[in-house]
Amino acid sequence: MPVAIITGASKGLGRALAAALAGRGWDLVVDARSAGPLEEAARELRAAGQGAGRGAAARVVALPGDVADAGHRAALVAAAGELGGLDLLVNNASVLGAEPLVRLADHPLDGLRAALEVNVVAPLGLIQEALPLLLMSSYLPSYEKFAVRAERTFHDGGDGNGEAYDSHPYTKNARNAGSSDSSPYIGTGGVILNISSDAAVEAYPTWGGYGAAKAALDQQSAVLAAEEPGLRVWWVDPGDMRTDLYAAAVPDDDTSGRPLPETVVPGLLRLLDGAAPSGRYTAASVAATTGEGSVR
Repeated sequence: MPVAIITGASKGLGRALAAALAGRGWDLVVDARSAGPLEEAARELRAAGQGAGRGAAARVVALPGDVADAGHRAALVAAAGELGGLDLLVNNASVLGAEPLVRLADHPLDGLRAALEVNVVAPLGLIQEALPLLLMSSYLPSYEKFAVRAERTFHDGGDGNGEAYDSHPYTKNARNAGSSDSSPYIGTGGVILNISSDAAVEAYPTWGGYGAAKAALDQQSAVLAAEEPGLRVWWVDPGDMRTDLYAAAVPDDDTSGRPLPETVVPGLLRLLDGAAPSGRYTAASVAATTGEGSVR
């Protein structure tokens, strides 16, 4: 069965995506900083996997720890190897840098360093550790089988601005890499999914530190996509969600009308099912390709 590593999987989007994959029969390696909530999530994931018709609970390895710790990252990848390999790496764990958020004039520099360490450095460290396994993955179909459909599905959709949406605007040079009869910018190995934010591209007051870290993650993802054409690299803005992270960022805001993380998961699964090309996606743009409304 396919294997995924999902960081920050004890709650929010990480937990919701893990549950959906377990329900499809995926084996999982999940992490979070708090052991109690992570083990509770792991029990639910195993139950979801048991309902996938496999005759046994999904194999779920729960490893509490901090993604900023190199030893913990190595343990996550080693656990995936013991499950048989690695097909999907989801860098979802994130910190704000200041709780609640503050203006840049008042932003603690140590908090900014922490945000960069967890949101940018740690994902790259985990990618570096996992790269050999990801490159060996054969989960996604070959380019020849899916290229035309993937191009049509994900490029004809709109981004909500009435213009054609280029899902991989930063990987055009990679299209010309390799031989003339191949297009390696659509990888045939595993997938890296980096969870981004609209704060990476919009200037929201008080979101400067967190947004700067997510902008760096976006650029890092774009360069990785160009450098590793054998993989699919997606950096995805999930849109507004009702999460503990947002509540900590803006504690006085009423979150009751914000969508639950579970509403974003179908779009992420659509990227996986459609073997989407490397690029930056938003939940709204993926929903537009299906004819569904925006989750924002």
